[in-house]
Parts: sequence; C-alpha cells; structure tokens
Amino acid sequence: MLVDDVTIRCEAGAGGRGAVAFQKVRLAQGPTGGSGGRGGSIYFEGVADIGALSRYTSQKTLRAEKGKDGRGQFVDGRDGEDMTLSVPTGTRITNLDTGYVQEIESVGQRVLAAGGGTGGRGNFHFRSSTNTSPKEFEEGLPGDLMHYRLELRLIADVGLIGLPNAGKSSLLNELTAAKSKVANYAFTTLEPNLGVYYGLVIADIPGLIEGAAEGKGLGVKFLKHIERTRVLFHLVSAESEEPVREYRTVRAELEKHDPALIEKEEYVFLTKGDAVTPEERDARLAALKKAGVRASPVSLLEPETLDSVRRVLNGLQAGQGHTS
Repeated sequence: MLVDDVTIRCEAGAGGRGAVAFQKVRLAQGPTGGSGGRGGSIYFEGVADIGALSRYTSQKTLRAEKGKDGRGQFVDGRDGEDMTLSVPTGTRITNLDTGYVQEIESVGQRVLAAGGGTGGRGNFHFRSSTNTSPKEFEEGLPGDLMHYRLELRLIADVGLIGLPNAGKSSLLNELTAAKSKVANYAFTTLEPNLGVYYGLVIADIPGLIEGAAEGKGLGVKFLKHIERTRVLFHLVSAESEEPVREYRTVRAELEKHDPALIEKEEYVFLTKGDAVTPEERDARLAALKKAGVRASPVSLLEPETLDSVRRVLNGLQAGQGHTS
C-alpha cells in the first residue's frame, strides 16, 4: 500500500561537552581541553522512489548522532554524522512547530529539517592573563527538535481519472511498461500506479466514487494527487448505461475538492468499446456529444483506436514539463 502521509519527529544531535585538561609537561601546565564536536543535523532529500515514505511508518522518531566530547591535548571532539531522510519528489513538508511549508520538487534537492547543536568549549578557550589555569568548560547545546508532516502529492504529466472499473490500469499498461494489477471489479484500485511514455509520467489515479470529496470511499486521499497533473485523461466505460452521469459525477467531485481542477486541460475517452456492440458504443458517444463532451472511442482489442491517445501524448511530449 502506498504511504503518502506520515508524521515524524526529528531530533538533531546535541553538541559534545568541552573538556577540562591541563598540560602535563612541568613548567608548562596550561589548559589543553578541546571543544566538543557539533551534533549531526537532519536533512530531507528528494528521490525518485514513490514509496520512500513507507520507511517512516515504523520509525516515527529519527535521531542524528551526537557530537563527541572534547579531550585533552587540544583534541576537539568529532562532529556527529548528519542524517539524510529520503522523500519522494512531490512531497510537501510541513513543520508542525512553526507552520512553515516547503516542497521537494526535484531529485537531489536537500532541505534542512533539524540543525545539530554546537559543541561546548573546552577550558583552553577560557585561559587569560588573570586565569592561567581555568577549569571552566561548556556543555554542548541541544540539537533542534522538530515535528513534520510529510504529504506526497504525485507529480505527473498525465492523470488518468474516472470511476472504478473504467479501464485506467489497462490503458496505463498498454501505453507504458507499468504492470498495474487489472481486474473486472467495482472497487477502486488502492494506490496510484505510474508509468512512463517516452519521458512523460502517467499516473493511474485510483477511481473516484460519488461523495469522495466528503470522505466517502477513499475520500480525498487521492484527489490531492490530481492537483499535480498537467493534463487529465478522463475515462468513461462504454459498459455504462449512463456515461454522461458518470462523467459528471467525477467532474463534480473534482470541483468540490478544488475548483481549479476542472480548469485543467482534459481529454475524454470512451473505453472498453469491445465489450459492447458497435450500436451501443455509438449511442454512448452520441449521448456524450449531446451533453457537450467530445469523446474518442478506445479499445485495447483494436490497436488502431489507441492512435488518438498516442497523438495527444506525442503532442504533450513535444512540450514536456511538469505542473507545480
């Protein structure tokens, strides 16, 4: 199951303690205590792995290494190692303590999550002409403690939308090297599937149901992913006796969630044309046309019907880019 929303606790490392030590050579017994090392910091880094958030479901608290204590003979403690937390590109990072929001948009992008504490000074740094044998030292400062919510919002060029069993997974498999599970059932796919068509990322968004925007079914869990797509491919099954109602149902849920979604560029395809008679298929197309919806018929058993889909994708590929 795709994990797309987790809350974690980030504890950066504390700085090491400064040392109190003195030179052991006779007549030169000055202070030699070194300073503590800086605590390790925690960073978020963008990766291409869409499932990267799953590792934080069992490990909710992430702790970076503490800085090592200073030692005698002017030896400073070693800095604690930084920790890097991999998150998928398209992840919205919300600092629950400050309210600050940032997004990981590209692979390799790094964001500081929690800064390590500064190491304390050893007694060498407290020497003076009036205090030649200081015993003062400093404890290391604590590292930052931050709480974050990580929300994955898929970045895709094309989002395949429609009611459950509209043929989205099958079309994705046909167009790309994706291996989405396909079955003829009335329940929605439980997680998005991704495929790549000559550099274009296509996302099979799990099927919506009426009332999704109010939390029915999977609710708004996947509606947010549609926000990040450039173009929508709206699939309506030719097996439906009410294609216009099904089309409007999905559009209504999009508008309830975010009115901007229905302003996205949309292409409508009547799928599973091979599952009905040619007369029934034409009747469905005519009904959509009468309602002001221009749809192209698609059947996986008739490869030539996929040309209309590929023409759109090829046009998008020529002007490739991601929507933010």
